[in-house]
Amino acid sequence: MTAATTRAARLSRGSQIEGRSQEELREIVSHVGAELELAPAEHIIEWAAATFGERFCITSSMGDAVLAHLASKVVPGIDVVFLDTGYHFAETIGTADAVKHTLPVNLITITPRQTVAEQDAEYGAELYKRDPDLCCKLRKVDPLATSLDGYDAWATGLRRAETHNRVTAPVVGWDAKKKKVKVSPIARWTDEQVETYIAENGVLVNPLVYDDYPSIGCWPCTARVKPGDDPRSGRWAGQNKTECGIHT
Repeated sequence: MTAATTRAARLSRGSQIEGRSQEELREIVSHVGAELELAPAEHIIEWAAATFGERFCITSSMGDAVLAHLASKVVPGIDVVFLDTGYHFAETIGTADAVKHTLPVNLITITPRQTVAEQDAEYGAELYKRDPDLCCKLRKVDPLATSLDGYDAWATGLRRAETHNRVTAPVVGWDAKKKKVKVSPIARWTDEQVETYIAENGVLVNPLVYDDYPSIGCWPCTARVKPGDDPRSGRWAGQNKTECGIHT
């Protein structure tokens, strides 16, 4: 068992003792949400780390390492939770490996309860075609919720510029489904700000981004995007679906 696994298990077992109550967490959000709205991303991460300590982590889908890079500068050794759905592109797994070996972070890779083969045996092959919402729930939403049991707050790389569904995403808010404080340090960043940060800091980027995949998810549900099209139009293309459920 790795040190990361041991630590996560300890936090999960002690969550009822060490963690704040839902009322306390919501109270924190009500007091600082507006105050941090215009704060620099580094300050938001610094506040979260000071407030929640080891019960704060960041998550990354490994489209790039912007959030991991930012957090590692402020909180070296911070937990970075990566969800390996079993359907990732090889480039995404490679990006996660590169983050693990080049940044001062503690990468924690989590997996769904079932392997792809086990899911196929129970639900039938290619569930992502027949019921993409259920597939996302089984391979993304539920595993992430379980992995966050040992934390009071989590940070995401969600940005308002990505889709119209995210334009009102708060920098610090209350995630009612997960019953956690949700922190989005770069929520206000534009595409240009992201590109500038990557260029100025030599941040790792998933190679697929430069192969016309501006938004990267599981390979069966991610397609190339034509220049000028909505960057997320390649996600669940042709289906009435725009989000996996993690941010809804």
